[in-house]
Formats: sequence, structure tokens, C-alpha cells
Amino acid sequence: MEILLCLSIALFAGLMLSRLAKKVQLPAVTAYLVAGILIGPYLLGQFGIRGLGFNSMEQLGSFGILSDIALGFIAFSIGNEFRLSQLKKTGKQATVIGILQAVAATLLVDAALIGLHFIIPDKLPLPSAIILGAVASATAPAATLMVVRQYKAKGPLTDILLPIVALDDAVGLILFAISFGIAKALLSGKIDILSIIVEPILEVVLSLLLGALMGYLITFFERFFHSRSKRLSMSVSFVLLTVALSMLKFNLGGVHIAFSSLLTCMMLGTVFCNACDFSEELMDRLDRWTAPLFILFFVLSGAELELSIFKDPIIVCIGLVYILFRSLGKYFGASLSAKAVKCDPNIVKYLGITLLPQAGVALGMAIKAEAIGPEGAIVANITLFSVLIYELVGPYLTKISLLKAGEIKPEEKTSAREQHLLEKQKNK
Repeated sequence: MEILLCLSIALFAGLMLSRLAKKVQLPAVTAYLVAGILIGPYLLGQFGIRGLGFNSMEQLGSFGILSDIALGFIAFSIGNEFRLSQLKKTGKQATVIGILQAVAATLLVDAALIGLHFIIPDKLPLPSAIILGAVASATAPAATLMVVRQYKAKGPLTDILLPIVALDDAVGLILFAISFGIAKALLSGKIDILSIIVEPILEVVLSLLLGALMGYLITFFERFFHSRSKRLSMSVSFVLLTVALSMLKFNLGGVHIAFSSLLTCMMLGTVFCNACDFSEELMDRLDRWTAPLFILFFVLSGAELELSIFKDPIIVCIGLVYILFRSLGKYFGASLSAKAVKCDPNIVKYLGITLLPQAGVALGMAIKAEAIGPEGAIVANITLFSVLIYELVGPYLTKISLLKAGEIKPEEKTSAREQHLLEKQKNK
């Protein structure tokens, strides 16, 4: 009963706050995150009333499976943006920009934090500075996708944005593995080529192969059914299965084998949307089915934000430097690379701002970094601080950028109720 009560309150709080957010023209994603903070351990949870909000981080951890599933469906939806017809137009540009903006953010943050290390070496060790540079490359696909969907954004910027966000995760994983390997070498005095180069490349390649296999399998089995409800159920079952398989980890001849859930599910969606001739209709139905799940995901994400981070002024100062230079890296990296591949002027001007949101992938990197000891704990704390800021501000900045680029139209913000009334008047 307590679990259901918590989930119902989370969903209700997210929905009600989204109505208030609409009044002040904030994206719904921001409202969901704020709702999570309000019913999380630092506010409503402080009263200790069981079932009314989330009382502890341990309790929130028990809902982790919901976040894993939601991220799987989000990645599956983003994979749907990689249709071959569209990639012929934007594929080359998206690839160049996706790689260069991630590398630019990493290099700029590395330069700033390594410089800061020489000023306060006791507070910011060199391994921590190097790892944080790689964490800076990651972008949150979930918040970006939700803003695009809420406002039904359409245009050149939107077309290139989602493929870049998807590619960003693959590049980020490789950059993180290399930086993490260098950081461990600095601490131990030993260089492990296997963990620095081989394992991250294997993770990306195997994730894409597993996703492609599952994509062909779902396309094959979907054809046995003709009713929309059963085809929808088949899609849901394959996303759940793919998320489960992507959690497998094992060692093979001394090599650690792991998969990226995001990359695997993105590839599942990519193959499915290109191989199945009725995928577009199914994806539209799936989007409606997953709406409550996505709301819960963002509310839970908001509840998990560590407000206690603000108690440490050193972490706040380092976090502000990290945020400033990551933002500069994303903006100028995207802008200059977009200009180099002759993109639309609006892409050159606004793309970098839409790449600022940061959450799940960055937090996953930070958790892995904790394994190296105190240096990793510093990485985790600064990442938590930056995620708190980026998740609250990022979706709003994405909305503003899409609005200024002319890809959010006033008439496309009409509510379903208003559309229904307009249709009734026309029929009269």
C-alpha cells in the first residue's frame, strides 16, 4: 500500500505542478522535477509520515527499476529519430557536431579544473579534475525529448538535435572510460590499456549489436499480430526485455563486458523504425502509453537531487566553475562545428543551448567514479550539484532556444480541450 501511495502522490504532484508551470510558461519537465524536490527527503519527507512523500534516499532507491524502464522507453523513442530518410539530410552534420561539441566540453572543463587544481590542490585532486572533464560531455536525452514533445517542436534545429543527443552518449562513454583510466593510472602508477581503450569501445559496439538484434527480432514478431493493442504490447515487452539484457555484466578472458542501456534501446528503436513499415503508428501509440511513466521518472529524479550539496561552499564554487566552462564548451563547440558543416543559421545560434541539460548518464559516470575513493567522491558531489542546476534550468533554456528558432508555433501549444472545442464549432 505504501509504495502505491507514494507513486500516486508523485504522479499527482507532478501533474498539478505542471498546471502552475504552464501559467508561468515553464516546461512541464521543470515542474515534475520541482514536484520531486517538494515531496522528496529534504522537504515533505522530513516529516517522516510513511506513504506521504519520500522519506529517505534508500526508499527512493527501491524505485530504481522504474527509472531504468523509463530511460529504456526514452532511448527507444529517440532511436525513432534515426530514420534513414532523415539521416540522409542531417546524418553527416549530426555526427560531426555530436563528436566535436562533446570533445570541446571535455577539453574546456579539463583545462579550467586542472588550472583550479593548482590553486586548491587539497580540495580538487588532479584525477577528479580529469574525470569531471569527461562527465561534462554527457547530455540528458530525457529532458530534451520531453520539451520537444510537449511543444511539438518541428524544424531544422529539432531534426538535428535528437540525433546529436543520442550520439553524445556514445562519445561521452568513450571519453569517460579514457579519462577514468588515466585517473586510475595517476593514482596507482600503472597504465591499463585494456580498461582505457578496449573495454569502452567494446561496450559501445556490443550495445549497438545487441540493440540491432533486438530490433530485427521485434520487427519479425510484430508481423504475427494485426490488432493495435497486441502490437503495442509486443513493443512494450521488447523494450523491457532489451533493458533487462543490457544490465548483464560479466568477464571474458580478463575483459569486463558491459552494455549501455541507453545505446542498446536507441539502436532497438532505430532498427525498428527503419525495418517495420507500420512503426510510426506504433511509436505514436507507445508515446501516449508511456506518458505517466515519464512523469514518474522526472518526479523521482527531482526527489533524488541532493540539496545537502549546498552546505559545502567549496563544492559549490568548483561546481559553478564546472557549469560555466561546460556551458561554454557545449555552446561554442556546437556553434563552431555547426558553422563548419554549413548548418542552418538557427542551428549555429541555438543548438549549443539545447545541449545543456545533464542527468542520468552523467550520474552513472559519477557513481562509477566513486569506486576510486575520495577523488571519486568529489566527482560525485560536483556532478550532483551541476545536475541539480542543469535539470531545473536546462529544459527552460531548451524551450526558449526552440521558440527563438521559430520551431515552437503558438498554435501548436493549443490544449487538447481547446482543439476539441474548435473541432465541434467547425462541425456546426
